[in-house]
Amino acid sequence: MRILFVVEHFYPYIGGAEHLFWVLSRALVEEGHEVRVITTRFRSDLPREESIEGVQIRRIDCGNRFLFSLVSLPTLLKEVKHYDLIQTTSYNAALPAFIASVIGRKPVVITFHEVWGRLWFRLPKTRPWLQLAYYLWEQLLLRLPFDRFIAVSDATESSLQQAGVPDKRTIRIYNGLDYKTLEPFRYRPPQDFVVTYYGRLGTSKGLDLLLPAMADFLQSHPEAVWKLIIPRVPDQLFQWVMSTIHQMPAASQVQLLHDLDRDVLLEEVSTSTCVVVPSYSEGFCFVAAEAVAMGVPVISSHQTALKEVVGGQMIRMGRMDVHALREALERAHAGQWESAPVRRFDLKDSIRQYSVLYDQLRHSGK
Repeated sequence: MRILFVVEHFYPYIGGAEHLFWVLSRALVEEGHEVRVITTRFRSDLPREESIEGVQIRRIDCGNRFLFSLVSLPTLLKEVKHYDLIQTTSYNAALPAFIASVIGRKPVVITFHEVWGRLWFRLPKTRPWLQLAYYLWEQLLLRLPFDRFIAVSDATESSLQQAGVPDKRTIRIYNGLDYKTLEPFRYRPPQDFVVTYYGRLGTSKGLDLLLPAMADFLQSHPEAVWKLIIPRVPDQLFQWVMSTIHQMPAASQVQLLHDLDRDVLLEEVSTSTCVVVPSYSEGFCFVAAEAVAMGVPVISSHQTALKEVVGGQMIRMGRMDVHALREALERAHAGQWESAPVRRFDLKDSIRQYSVLYDQLRHSGK
């Protein structure tokens, strides 16, 4: 089968959605499928065309990811006729992928990582008019007749159905982890107390809570370290994070790391005392799932899909505010961990479900 992926970000971008499509695309190639990815060229040093482990990648210069919806369309209309099915994702890649599927008469599948709904209006560091624009854009995508809406957790599937997506068009396929690649990185806690945050920068990630909570915590615990593993994009959020850290009295206790190779990243995470995930919403959260798989304790906001993913040693934030996160950090420092069952999310199961769905759509014409 020939599959066209249309995603706004792709490897080597750091993020849960990007990780999903990176492992999924390689696995599909290993199964004998042909995969081409149309995505943004988010860094000027990235080639416009390349093949990585058999995955063909075309990166489009579009200034920013929001323009991808328009700038990518001519390329998609040329490419779509050569492929059997389109796989896309929320948000900015979805509309051009849908238009290309209609014109090219090809089935199109969208993986919806999370449905924010009214949460858009609660997001910090976002102007009201932009919150409204995000909300309306999401509502548009939810009303487009994609052949299937793939939810990456029960929480996301429930949100899709509550938003009016017909049950027959939704299917839950958990994001999958390649546990073999995680086996060498078992939890090895350091002597000092090291809190790690890693993943993409986004207004829903709870950084407005994490930065002040960590500033206060580090000042009270001069032996503690905060390991912050983040990309340098989007620039506005990155500059805000950097400016805030530089103003912290305990800034010397912060370790900033960027663009790490996969093995280096996992080594940094597995040698942390704990990982913190203070997100307002998560559709699945690879960060939490990987930490749990390695045996690393997790401080979690316990919002949406984090209730499904986080297990093992953990601490739940009682509320979504700085004080609650600060209290959770103190409990972690004192070793007052809770315990919950650990769930397993095998990559093989995820790949199999995607492959079965693609095959059904290809042969049914739906």
